[in-house]
Amino acid sequence: MKKPRSLASIACLALICVLLSGCWANNNPEPLPDVADTDWPAYGGSGTDRFSPLSEINVDTVKELEIAWRHDSGDVSTGEGEWSFTSLQVTPIAVNNTLYYCTPFGRVFALNPQTGKERWVFDPQIKNTSGGYYPALCRGVSYWEGTGQDSCSKRIVYGTRDAELIALDADTGLPCQGFGDNGRVALREQLSEHDSWEYYPTSPPVIVDDKAVIGALVVDNLRTDAPSGVVRAFDIRSGKLAWAWDPVSEDYKARHRDENGNTRYHQGSPNVWAPMSVDRKLNLVLVPTGNPSPDLYGGERDGIDEYGSSVVALDASTGSYRWHFQTVHHDVWDFDVAAQPTLFQIPGVGQGRPAIAQGTKTGMVFLLDRETGKPLYPVEEKPVPQNGVPGEKLSPTQPFTTHPKPLHFTGALNEDNVEGLFGFGKRACQKLIRQYRSEGIFTPPSLEGSVLYPANIGGINWGSVAINPEAGLMFVNQMHFATVVKLIPRDEYDAEPRDGVYPLEYFPMKGSAYGALRTPLVSNWGTPCVPKPWGSFTAVDLKTGEIKWQVPLGTTRDLAPFPFWFKTGVPNTGGSLATAGGLVFIGATTDRYLRAFDQTSGDEVWRQRLPFTANATPMTYSVGGRQYLVVAAGGHGWSEPGDALIAFALPD
Repeated sequence: MKKPRSLASIACLALICVLLSGCWANNNPEPLPDVADTDWPAYGGSGTDRFSPLSEINVDTVKELEIAWRHDSGDVSTGEGEWSFTSLQVTPIAVNNTLYYCTPFGRVFALNPQTGKERWVFDPQIKNTSGGYYPALCRGVSYWEGTGQDSCSKRIVYGTRDAELIALDADTGLPCQGFGDNGRVALREQLSEHDSWEYYPTSPPVIVDDKAVIGALVVDNLRTDAPSGVVRAFDIRSGKLAWAWDPVSEDYKARHRDENGNTRYHQGSPNVWAPMSVDRKLNLVLVPTGNPSPDLYGGERDGIDEYGSSVVALDASTGSYRWHFQTVHHDVWDFDVAAQPTLFQIPGVGQGRPAIAQGTKTGMVFLLDRETGKPLYPVEEKPVPQNGVPGEKLSPTQPFTTHPKPLHFTGALNEDNVEGLFGFGKRACQKLIRQYRSEGIFTPPSLEGSVLYPANIGGINWGSVAINPEAGLMFVNQMHFATVVKLIPRDEYDAEPRDGVYPLEYFPMKGSAYGALRTPLVSNWGTPCVPKPWGSFTAVDLKTGEIKWQVPLGTTRDLAPFPFWFKTGVPNTGGSLATAGGLVFIGATTDRYLRAFDQTSGDEVWRQRLPFTANATPMTYSVGGRQYLVVAAGGHGWSEPGDALIAFALPD
């Protein structure tokens, strides 16, 4: 146990950190202004519904929006240098009279929320700069405030690409010396051996009861003995481990003990890379889980996926299991739960019970009782395609929602409904579809190749959903895109190099009976074979479960040259923001726009051209009597990377 340090020694250590370790912060932080009117204190807002009660920016005034400030971090890479390519997917928080955000390089900036001027910046000096399948990114930071006026009584806590949990003084940006080792906790401890790019957090931790709870990304489809997907809670003051939840059942643990008869963090278990949620009244941490490794073949899992592709409720004090609801049984499609569980309580919806809306990659939104995990409305177990590859043990049924009904097409793609672009490429798509298994949403991966529609990217992805609790409306953006998954027997896969060039994705799945190939289902024109729209935005009346409106989201601008700019809807990544001003804002698309839609009609009432695509979720706050709308525009793997954080406001 470490001995308490004197104030003098803490100051000395802080100075050493500034001078020697690369943990840089401004020594003269800007004075704080008056208290902000309305904060955005966490990733999902004041709750998790991505809703703001602010209404200064509304249907009548939105057309007057102008850029109030812009902040460019400089943390951007095309993947040609030291860093892998970057994607600025962050949703900032506005709290403590400051706007905080993290960059793909792991730096944290504290800005004046009215001007965008830097107050301080912290650089963790990331070592894990390249490698892996994914872009460098950081989706957010979290805030904690304790009692007293001591150093670090207010903290910014976040995870890095080096698999560290870091705590910073929210006022100065200096590491909190009493937290772990000089402000850092190593998350790789007690995990199996792995390369640095195989395991690290991308989503902000959730804060509950003076604990920071965090999971991590685990790279898909590399090997069966991938690092554990364990979820851990750390004391927010000391950084000591408070509890850990190993996401496997007690039965599985009993069958897979180590040589000493002790359970451990089990390799290959489902991980939790998406943002979690907290219900403080019920003392729950709500955990959206991924797949066990590998994702695309499950014949050798032996029950390790009991909590896979689920929402799991854990006791916030102890980490013990309370309940879970599985959205996909024995998932071999990579339909992991990517979206943050969205908390709501609306009279007339599920008898007004505290509830969760859980968006999924299948395009289904499960409405669950928050206390029990039971569906608020019937969920039907329906038979799904069988006859997978030798060794596979498929679930005979899968859950289908009835309220709302699936928001994505669940039938089979065939020669009659494939499209291309306005007829161009349709014949090529028809030829392709004849080659593969295509029997609907849960067609299992096969040796000849199976059509996955929706694809593993969704449906609904990590952007989750937004809910206006006053209007009882839920807003859902989706991708409509198909891929082909082909399993390759182990000997055949290992017999020749399988490097692949995107869009060909080869997965070794070492330790299993198969490797895999995944590739997009596109025409000879490069356009999706699926029916348009290729991206949609939908408003759902939660009381009736019916669609209120649905529109294509995005155009082919920035994908195709002029004049081939069509409102087809496009693949999209990011989330939406609903406000009491009757608006719902969203970027997310492959064209470089931030848009505002009328919540009642679905009419697009405003759009703003951006320097890069906004593959992030917007947020809003009010300070000094003025409402600000902020979005990160920093590209994605399919678009030019950038580093622009842009704030909009009405004329002062």
